[in-house]
Amino acid sequence: MNSFGIFLTLALFYLFSKFYQKKRVFYLNPVLLSILSIAIILKAFRISYQAYMESAQILSFLLGPAVVSLAIPLYKQREVIKTYSKEIVLGIPFGGLLAILSAFYVAKLLGAEEIVLLSIAPKSITTAIAIGVSEKIGGIPALTAVLVILTGIMGNAIGVEVLNLARIKDKVARGLAMGVTSHGLGTARIILDDELSGAVSGLAMALNGIFTSVVLPYLINVLK
Repeated sequence: MNSFGIFLTLALFYLFSKFYQKKRVFYLNPVLLSILSIAIILKAFRISYQAYMESAQILSFLLGPAVVSLAIPLYKQREVIKTYSKEIVLGIPFGGLLAILSAFYVAKLLGAEEIVLLSIAPKSITTAIAIGVSEKIGGIPALTAVLVILTGIMGNAIGVEVLNLARIKDKVARGLAMGVTSHGLGTARIILDDELSGAVSGLAMALNGIFTSVVLPYLINVLK
């Protein structure tokens, strides 16, 4: 069982990546299919999530270096990013507020309770920050973590396709959209298409995390 989680995760992701390369459609997204398949396998064989995570802990450890490595394309594209600094500085708070307000009011229109609204508001920032923000504003950190992961999965699965349908071709705009709305998983997807978009997405992910963590505790009092 020691290496079960590593083998299962890598094997499934490799398999679904091959399918996705042959037919690049959102429902064959390797991240989405890998997560669903692992959940089904764990349930079917009555393997606890804790046991799976213990056997795949090296993958969790590598997540940190993977995030840090996003600084490499950012450094390589620094001159272009400087050129668009004003657009990025304006785009991040606009996108961050839109992500908060759209999630909050859609959930409210659907009849969600206040504690659910507080939990969903920080869904578009990375998990580690979102959990802390959720706890501070009175949400349920565990629910927030699930919503953040779902947001990232959806961004990874269909974010690029949505941008293509909207005919958004500017690389900086595409990166901003993915980084602000779907954080790490969205960034991991867009960087496969273009390094500049990936660099901007990584920057947007980081800055939106800071922006949301500062603004949301005050904004939530107005939204209530």
